[in-house]
Amino acid sequence: MNMSRNPFYLQDILSADQFIKSELLLVVRTADRMKKLVETKGGEETLKGKIMTALFYEPSSRTFGSFIAAMQRLGGGVIPIQGVQYSSVSKGETLADTVRTFGSYSDIVVLRHPEVGSAKIAAEFCDKPVINAGDGVGEHPTQALLDFYTITRHFQDISGLTVTMVGDLLNGRTIHSLSKLLSLYRPLTLNLVSPEILRLPQELLRILKDRKMRVHETENLGDVIGDSDVLYVTRVQKERFTDLTSYERLKHQYIVTPTLLRKAKKTAIILHPLPRVGEITMDVDLDPRALYIREQMVNGMYIRMALLSLILTKRA
Repeated sequence: MNMSRNPFYLQDILSADQFIKSELLLVVRTADRMKKLVETKGGEETLKGKIMTALFYEPSSRTFGSFIAAMQRLGGGVIPIQGVQYSSVSKGETLADTVRTFGSYSDIVVLRHPEVGSAKIAAEFCDKPVINAGDGVGEHPTQALLDFYTITRHFQDISGLTVTMVGDLLNGRTIHSLSKLLSLYRPLTLNLVSPEILRLPQELLRILKDRKMRVHETENLGDVIGDSDVLYVTRVQKERFTDLTSYERLKHQYIVTPTLLRKAKKTAIILHPLPRVGEITMDVDLDPRALYIREQMVNGMYIRMALLSLILTKRA
């Protein structure tokens, strides 16, 4: 690849579907550089004079905070908007008008919104780049990128791995985006572990199979944990349930414990997009295979620094 060419310059990041392998590798290399930068200097002034609007219609702590930290470590400014009930949105302002307003103030808009497809709509109306930070139960491409980055830092060749995804696969937007990225790396095997009513959306399952992924669906985590190189655990999403009785019945169907992990490979890694609500017990945090606290979380900042740098500067 010609490293002077930057395919991300002034581009939107809306879906994991938009990435090809060479672009993923560019993001990974740039994130490596950002990691080294933070560890040695704390940051730089690459984006001095640039402003990012973080426009979050849904609650967030890690994604919201890591985007702000990423922009500030690169010398940029931030307009943080979280809690739109206090804004013009509560008066009936449309998403289109809101993103056009903040696009006029800033150089890039990072959007989290409860409706699937909202980021695409925002990008159509905003004349500045838009990053999808989660659109309802749709996608979460930057989380998928940081998950992918974490996996690649531990396995030299990911194409032969077995990745096991556990929990709410129906509503888990991180699952939807990460599975699409992983589908670029055949013959990777994907185990999908969930209750029947929380299975991966059938349209996405069809897409993955059309891409020749090896996909196996099961309700029994114990059957597949021993073969797993990556265990990707997600919470059952209470906010997506209208029937709380069903939520209470399903929320702890899968709990990862030290006892369960005795069946797992010594070389396996355990990931979780967080927050967790009991599906991984606290004593698992001490297991060296558990990367969700010690690596995965901070990798989010490095990936978001990489994306902001690539989108807002011409050279890769």
